[in-house]
Amino acid sequence: MSDARNVLGSPLRVCGASPMTGFARDGSCHTGPQDIGSHTVCAQMTDAFLSYSLQRGNDLVTPVPEYGFPGLKPGDRWCVCAARWLDAAEAGVAPPVVLDATHVRALQKVALADLHYHALQTQ
Repeated sequence: MSDARNVLGSPLRVCGASPMTGFARDGSCHTGPQDIGSHTVCAQMTDAFLSYSLQRGNDLVTPVPEYGFPGLKPGDRWCVCAARWLDAAEAGVAPPVVLDATHVRALQKVALADLHYHALQTQ
């Protein structure tokens, strides 16, 4: 069992399993020394964010079957890089955040107030 914590201080919850997300593709935004991109923000994809990400050189839409990547669509939950999420927030296209599935390490790049502001309303 993992002792990873989320930005609220409680145990890290699963972000998404369909498609399977996370740096380790375990469904959670776990992180470690190998995750230099800090894939720690659990976000629900939107058209605006997916387009923004594509324009910035990160194609999250096109399937890559050889890596088991189906491509993302609006509504999917995905562990995104904290810095990319912050860039998107500054550009006005931040996707909603699932706070209890966002790793505490995200706070090294993103203010908790910004994450709360963009939190999914279902929480």
